[in-house]
Amino acid sequence: MATNIPPHNAAQLCSALRLVLKHKLDCVKAALAGKEKPAPTKIEDLVTLISGPDFPTGGVLVEPRANVVEAYRTGRGSFRLRAKWEVEKLGQGTWQVVVTEMPYQVQKARLVEKIAELLTNRKLLLLEDVRDESAEDVRLVLVPKSRNVDPEVLMASLFQTTDLEIRFAMNMNVLDKDNVPRVMNLFEVLDAFLDHRMEVLERRSRHRLAKIDHRLEVLGGYLIAYLNLDEVIRIIREEDEPKQELMRAFSLTEVQAEAILNMRLRNLRKLEEMEIQRENDALTAERTGLTELLSDESLRWKTIGKETEETRKRFGEDRRTLVAEATAVIDIPVDAMVEREPLTVLCSQKGWIRAVRGHLTDAERLDVKYKEGDKEGFWVHCETTDKLLVFGTNGKFYTLSADKLPRGRGFGEPVRLMIDLGNEADIITLFKHQPDRRLLVASEDGRGFQVEENEVVAHTRSGKQVLNPDDNKDAKICIPAEGDHVAVIGNNRLLLVFPLEQVPVMARGKGVQLQKYKDGSLSDLKVFTIAEGLSWKHGERQFNVTNLTGWLGNRAGVGKMPPNGFPKVNRFT
Repeated sequence: MATNIPPHNAAQLCSALRLVLKHKLDCVKAALAGKEKPAPTKIEDLVTLISGPDFPTGGVLVEPRANVVEAYRTGRGSFRLRAKWEVEKLGQGTWQVVVTEMPYQVQKARLVEKIAELLTNRKLLLLEDVRDESAEDVRLVLVPKSRNVDPEVLMASLFQTTDLEIRFAMNMNVLDKDNVPRVMNLFEVLDAFLDHRMEVLERRSRHRLAKIDHRLEVLGGYLIAYLNLDEVIRIIREEDEPKQELMRAFSLTEVQAEAILNMRLRNLRKLEEMEIQRENDALTAERTGLTELLSDESLRWKTIGKETEETRKRFGEDRRTLVAEATAVIDIPVDAMVEREPLTVLCSQKGWIRAVRGHLTDAERLDVKYKEGDKEGFWVHCETTDKLLVFGTNGKFYTLSADKLPRGRGFGEPVRLMIDLGNEADIITLFKHQPDRRLLVASEDGRGFQVEENEVVAHTRSGKQVLNPDDNKDAKICIPAEGDHVAVIGNNRLLLVFPLEQVPVMARGKGVQLQKYKDGSLSDLKVFTIAEGLSWKHGERQFNVTNLTGWLGNRAGVGKMPPNGFPKVNRFT
């Protein structure tokens, strides 16, 4: 299992180590007092001191605090790291974004190539150009498409599609004291590090103690030699085995005798004797201190604390990676990616669709040309940022983006090339999507229901099945459910009015019976406000009936003949 621990700030690490050191000292005191060991330091307390990784290239850490705490608690996680950027004003309302710090391990040259590739493929509709003006410091210039673009939205789009934002994975897989790898949390890692420092301190102290003992042994022999210098010189000059004779005469060890024999003549002076005495005194004092250190665990932890503080003073510096509030992921709206302009969408009866710039008047629409044998079917005033909904006789909803519709002077393109509307199905209606609105859908056998318009938006060209008509029956009606009553009329010319609240809100299905037919089918329906009356158009005349007592009933009723003046085609419009 791979280890991947991000770099951290030395000053913050030392502060956290001091907190864990306090826990170590408390454990020693509890053991001496025969009490239970205190609970480990809480991860939350450590995270107040270590706010997250600190990368040498800077950047901005935007991971929620809860996620940071959880990553340090489990030893696994990831951190969201963004480039640091600022808006640079250019005058006359224009501006550009300048990236000054890159995410860790992101290669600037490859990033620029990636952004340029996305620009070429028209994947970054808010960005006009990218320039690398870096010298010693990073300076990546991002030029917006328009000065009206929101810088936050521009950067959000780049964070989503490029390495200006990365996720750095953390896996604190560490060797424990038995040299067995395991994933540790933050406290365990710091605790293991301090145990390692304790082992290093003890081994270093014992090694130093051994060196001191050896040197003191040698210095002791030197001092004996200076006190008996004439005799030592005689033995060296006259005896065949001076080493053995020195050891016998002055009770020296083999190490001491060997050191005396190896002395240079120039060292046989009074000043050297004084220096040896001073060194002996200093080493003796150091030995006392080391012996005391090795015998007192609390003293060893305090020593490690002092070393940690020295490390903080020597290497501690301000964080390079800023920690920012974790913002919600910006859902980049379509109108931010597309230049807003008015359109009139025209769809012929044979399904050829196109968009014309501007909102055409009725007179201007009459001048629009269609293919021979074809004519106007549906028209919609909208904007390039809008979505259009298509409802077919198969009960499916399809979604079109207004800005992607063909434009120009031609006849457009078949809508069936843009959506998977089978040849056996026809378009019932085409309209502009209005979020948070309800629709009333119904099939020709008089069954229907209300549906939230947000629920019918399809994200694929295959559409979304909402209304499920019976076999050999088609979807018939799709209208906004704006009002408090429903008027239904069948091809048997019977009109029924009932409250809209009797029609359930569903996401998908066949629906409930709106009007009962013996041999007929649904012709038309309308949602209206009963206080304003039921209106319809017949020829050039507009009718309105406010007294509907004779037609009021409950859902699934039969109904009565409509008022005088109602069109014989059994339609409200």
